[in-house]
Amino acid sequence: MTMGPIANRYTRLSDIEHPIVQEGLGPFRTPKLAAAVSNAGGLGTVSMPGFPRDLAEGAREFRAHIEECAALTDKPFAVNVPVGVDGDGKVLEFTDTYIKTALRAREEDDRIAERLTVLTTSAGFPGAYVAPIKDASMVHQHKVGSTAQAVKAQQAGVDAIIAAGFEMGGHAPSKGVHTYVLVPSVAAAVDVPVVLSGGAKDGPTLAAALCMGADAVAMGTRFIASEENSDWHPYYAQALLAAREGDDIAFTGVYGPCRGLRNRASLRLAEEHGETTNPAELLRWKIESMQRAQTEGDVEDGLVLAGQVTGAIQDMIKIAEFVPAMADEAAAVLDRLAPGAHS
Repeated sequence: MTMGPIANRYTRLSDIEHPIVQEGLGPFRTPKLAAAVSNAGGLGTVSMPGFPRDLAEGAREFRAHIEECAALTDKPFAVNVPVGVDGDGKVLEFTDTYIKTALRAREEDDRIAERLTVLTTSAGFPGAYVAPIKDASMVHQHKVGSTAQAVKAQQAGVDAIIAAGFEMGGHAPSKGVHTYVLVPSVAAAVDVPVVLSGGAKDGPTLAAALCMGADAVAMGTRFIASEENSDWHPYYAQALLAAREGDDIAFTGVYGPCRGLRNRASLRLAEEHGETTNPAELLRWKIESMQRAQTEGDVEDGLVLAGQVTGAIQDMIKIAEFVPAMADEAAAVLDRLAPGAHS
């Protein structure tokens, strides 16, 4: 039985049908995955391609991914760019380059401008980029790991907050607060729409997020294990499906804590606590290891980023069917709790 769409301030803000977002999944290639989620009525996200040794080449690759996604969907989609900072708090060059690449793509291509409508920032404070993103008429959402960060981001002028719990996969928030505590606190502290990230996987978890005050959920791990995700090596999805509760581990990533599957690569980082005589070499190894797992399927000596929800995911999905079905399932849960609550 189709319950009808869950329409709220976040779906209206981002102009999507269902309050379901595909998380930023850098440093990986995601244009096909993003297009599939957007075509299904959610919000897909093109991720930044990592930290190439030649930043200009990275910008060209990012632009190509944006163009590819825009060619595969006529629906809204997002890009995600972390705000990297150095030890003195200065924004790193890659952040400025990639954000300007996205804004320039919209300026130079009307088709991209119609579809690339949301820009997600994460990691560091995005203050310097709020005005340029707003001037470009884009929706700006920022990922936070604490209530204080959410309040600061809203005061800076962002349009939506992604509240990221520590159970999420990939680069987890340094504060280490899980979604069940974080999301209600953030929702009570800000007036802009809130998106839950970490632990969502189906209709009941979407309904739970809405009950906690969120307006949508963002998922990464769930979408990686999908039939449409030809951007990933099949071994990566197989590793996710084989994982059980407790098979994830936190280690030191690029921006701070990171979560992935327990294997030789992640155990090495956990045991060494990220200590090395050459930090730059270790950082490069981490990024290349993550990308090798995605592109080559090296799931033992490559870092397989994944959330704790991996232990509850045991099947491949068809995104085109899954996204609307997840929304319907959430609406049915809400209707059982309080008839008409989802509308």
